[in-house]
Parts: sequence; structure tokens; C-alpha cells
Amino acid sequence: MGMPCEVNSILKLKNSNGYPNELNLGIQYEAWKEDYRIIPIDVPIPLVDENWVAYADVIITKLIWEKGNTYLFFTIDRIYKNPFITKEINEE
Repeated sequence: MGMPCEVNSILKLKNSNGYPNELNLGIQYEAWKEDYRIIPIDVPIPLVDENWVAYADVIITKLIWEKGNTYLFFTIDRIYKNPFITKEINEE
């Protein structure tokens, strides 16, 4: 029997999951994702919004799996001067 989990190298958040209202360097933020996730910690990874636009690099400092969710604690490492789209979304 295995544990279902997803591997992510980008942190994609919605406002309802903890996407920060303001991006400030060095501030610790908290967020959560449904299901169990494996995400790199202690290294910069892109932070994207629900439209796949990247605004910053974050460093996840703590990750907790609990009751089918993944709880994340992260700091903003770098804010991009020019946000960019990381994935094209096909609207049909």
C-alpha cells in the first residue's frame, strides 16, 4: 500500500490557499495545498498565482503533511521586476 502524493517544483497558490496579498522580502508566510505534496525546501522555487503568472521566488522552510493536506511555511527570496507566464492556459 502506498501513499498518494504529487511532486511539485513550483508553488502555485490561490488567494484562498494563502497567496500573499503583498509580497515582502524576508517575511514568513503560511499556505496550504490539498493532498500530499513533495516540494523542495531550503532552495528558491517560483511562486505563481492561479493564472500561472510568476511574481517571485520563495524558499519553503517547513512542510507539514496532515489530514490529507500539505501545510507550507515560506519566505519571499526574490521579487521579479517583470512577472511572467509560466504556463499557457487553453480556454475552450
